[in-house]
Order: sequence, then C-alpha cells, then structure tokens
Amino acid sequence: MTDILDLKGKVAIITGAGQGVGRQAALHFADHNAGAVVVNDFHLDRAEAVAEEIRAAGGKALAIQADVTDLASVKAMLARTEAELGPVDILVNNAGNAGAAPTRDARAPFWETGPEVWDQYIRVNFYGVINCTSAVVPGMIERGGGRIVTVISDAGRMGESGLEIYSGAKAGAAGFMRGVARSLGRHNIAANCVAIAATVTPAIEGRLRADPERFKKMMSNYVIRRPGQPDDVANMILYLSSDAAAWVTGQTYPVNGGFSFAL
Repeated sequence: MTDILDLKGKVAIITGAGQGVGRQAALHFADHNAGAVVVNDFHLDRAEAVAEEIRAAGGKALAIQADVTDLASVKAMLARTEAELGPVDILVNNAGNAGAAPTRDARAPFWETGPEVWDQYIRVNFYGVINCTSAVVPGMIERGGGRIVTVISDAGRMGESGLEIYSGAKAGAAGFMRGVARSLGRHNIAANCVAIAATVTPAIEGRLRADPERFKKMMSNYVIRRPGQPDDVANMILYLSSDAAAWVTGQTYPVNGGFSFAL
C-alpha cells in the first residue's frame, strides 16, 4: 500500500522536540521514512532521549541543543545539520510556551509586569520562529522547495484571558507564516500553522492532575470532550510536511477538539 505521508528520505529539524508534541512529531517523521530527524531542544538530555528512541526503532536522528531565541545558536544548529545529514527539507517550529526557564511572574497580569517578562513569550514564540525560518529559507530557495510548519495556539486565533502576550506572540507567528507563504510559494516552499488547544504535554498534565475539577470544567468547552494528545497534533504536522499537502500553504489548521471552529 502506498503511504501518501511518505517523507521520501527528507531531512527535518523539529524544535522543542524533547517532549510532548515535538517528540511525537519526531517519532511520526521517523515512522514515515524521513531520511533523518534533528531533535532540537534547549535541554540536551531530552533531545538525546528522543533521538535514541528513533535510532532504536531503526531511524536516523541527531540531537542538537540550541536556543531558538538566539540566531547564532540556530545558525550553528543548521550548519551542523547540513554537515552531518545534508540539506534541510522540512522545518517544524514547535518550541514555545514561555521558553526554557520561565520566571515565576510569567503568568502574572501583563499590566503588572514589563518587557523583561513579556519577552519570555515573544522571544520563543515569535522571534524563535523568525530565527529558524530565516536560517533554513536560503537553502530551500536554492534547492527549489521545502516545508515549514509552525505550531501556534488557539490563543493566537481567539485570544486568551491571562495569556495576552502569549496570544499576541502566537498570532504574530501565524501572520509571519502567511507572509512567508506569499513570498516563497514561487519557490515551491509551503508554510502553514497548526493551532492547538489543551493538549496533554508534560507542562499541562501536571496542572490537570492537580485540579481535576478545573479539568472537568475546561473540557465542557470542547465538542470532543477530551484533551488533545500529542498524536493528534503530530498527525497534522506530518500531513503538512508531506507531499500530500503539496498544494496547501498560508493556512492555519486548528487541531483542538472543537474548542473553536474555523471557516
């Protein structure tokens, strides 16, 4: 049977892939014939663990520690990838939340804080996407093709109380992807977003277990009354990275259990 999601030996970088959605996307890519997967994370031990999972299953993976908010670090990651694995065909901008080491006041009302707190969201969710995309695009243009998928949030589509800066950063990343899609479509480079809602990642799972009543109330807002799993999101990332989505660009696809609808 033909696998329409076959990645045909392509090389992919997935940021923030040491756990959660990024980890599952890396495993999906390896299962669908990626030539190699670069597992990026701020924490090298996480990245190494996922890379070892891929290698144990017969795939090829390289763990690289890099801070996506630092352009020099991103460029060094790309240089090492190209030297050891070859050109990058697919970029998944998955790193997000409030960065690798959020401060205690990251969830405080934004009007009670300032740029030093806001930057935790803006740098990783917006500048991180710009840094990684700007690094891989020249090579994609030279080779005449590529796929870029950015994981955002329904907070970026709808806005979320208490996460105003995060919402703005994710909306900015989605707008940036639409601009990239318009600029680079003529080079056969597709750029899309996946917008997620409550998904059971390590960051969220602990909070849900600590407050079951809050979890129950949250799920009442979802048409499909369960939280998302990393698999749910990774499936869409894989599709948008494959030739099955060759004529899809500039779009934002909600994977959210019906928390919100899109036309």
